[in-house]
Amino acid sequence: MKNALRILCPNGHLGFAPTKEESFWIGAETQPDYYCCDSGSDDIGPVPLGSDISVSFYEWQTHDLELMLLASRKQGVPMIIGSSGDTGTNSRVDMYVDIIKNLAKKHKLAPFKLVYFYSEVSKEYLQQKMQQGIAIEGLDGRENLTPEELEHTERIVAVAGVHPFIKALEMGADVIIGGRSSDAAVFASAALYEGFPEALSYYLGKVLECASFCAEPYMAKESVIGTITDEDVKVTAMHPQQRCTIASVAGHAMYERSNPFYEYFAGGMLDMTHCQYEQYDEKTTRITNPLFVPIDGKTKVKLEGAGKIGERYIGIVGVRDPYTIQNIDKVIEWARSQVAERFSESEYQLYYKIYGKNGVMGDLEPIKEIRSHELCIVVEGIAPTEKIAEEVTLIGARQIFYARLPEVKGTAGTAAFVIDGVLSAPPAYQWTMNHVVPVDDPMELFTMHELTIE
Repeated sequence: MKNALRILCPNGHLGFAPTKEESFWIGAETQPDYYCCDSGSDDIGPVPLGSDISVSFYEWQTHDLELMLLASRKQGVPMIIGSSGDTGTNSRVDMYVDIIKNLAKKHKLAPFKLVYFYSEVSKEYLQQKMQQGIAIEGLDGRENLTPEELEHTERIVAVAGVHPFIKALEMGADVIIGGRSSDAAVFASAALYEGFPEALSYYLGKVLECASFCAEPYMAKESVIGTITDEDVKVTAMHPQQRCTIASVAGHAMYERSNPFYEYFAGGMLDMTHCQYEQYDEKTTRITNPLFVPIDGKTKVKLEGAGKIGERYIGIVGVRDPYTIQNIDKVIEWARSQVAERFSESEYQLYYKIYGKNGVMGDLEPIKEIRSHELCIVVEGIAPTEKIAEEVTLIGARQIFYARLPEVKGTAGTAAFVIDGVLSAPPAYQWTMNHVVPVDDPMELFTMHELTIE
């Protein structure tokens, strides 16, 4: 067992924007033991999961994978990726596996073992659970999953904990390409596999998951290195002008929790209530005393699912007429009524997002309402077919121009400018699942595959 383990994280969301190379190679020169990075998030909304696409450019994802692959293979140390291709669906895992194959061929790398796992879950699996009387519990205020919600779901992924990654390391993986995963598990798995304490391992994952977001001043996509021992975690900024300070590290570790002192994982809870922080050196903060509290009872795995609402179009309207701006709520009401008159028998959704309506904000609330001299109105129409969605959006946008307001006498259209037509947008999806399913085995929902890259 190592006395200390050092993990380099180059990017808080691989491929979402390209990794900055200077700090990456500074970190690589220190010879870390692992290169780990998460590549996904539900922050991007349900559309990518539902439609099975990436929101990050393929070239950016390839760039980041290439940096990590070349550095890790040069050293002969493992490289771990979670939530491949933004969503961690099976197709995104396959895409990353193909990228690794192509990069290995391009750079004529020596043979290495690649292990990958899938995270998608079938609706049939969950139907069987529900038929057995097993509740699929909702999170964050959601009700338990219903058969109707399940039927409306296009695609489901299970969020892996540390278990598939540890299994891949036990299989001798040099490169791991993971399906949808807990951000922190990507890093914690390496530390747990190497024999370090649970609490420190999970804290290491939590603090590293967003890379340089735990450092100051704010800089995105810069590399950091986390070091774990049996007694502590240290996190160090690699960019020459960044520092990991007590404030930046503690703030990041707690930034997204409803209760900022706790983070839940399959089988336990990370308790950061008693963490101690100290400035270890100019660029490094040392953390001690996190706790990991086991949770009794059945292991539960988080599920994410997305379902299609309909086809979608977008229109943009500019308004400069002062009287129209003053009465913009009535204008929008008129435009809505015209769409409703046209589509009284059709299902549709129509949204107006008004930019510039109200003005300067104080520290906590508006100082006073300041009306802009110009408004930008984004009109979004959703319907079962592209034709209806396009027409709903077009009428909803153009009727702003034709709104009937009192005291307007025969103007020739000075109120608004409507773009010529509306724009097709990706279909609209909604989150249908933010639930947990009880499992007998934490590996139950994940399938492992291995191959030798030559």
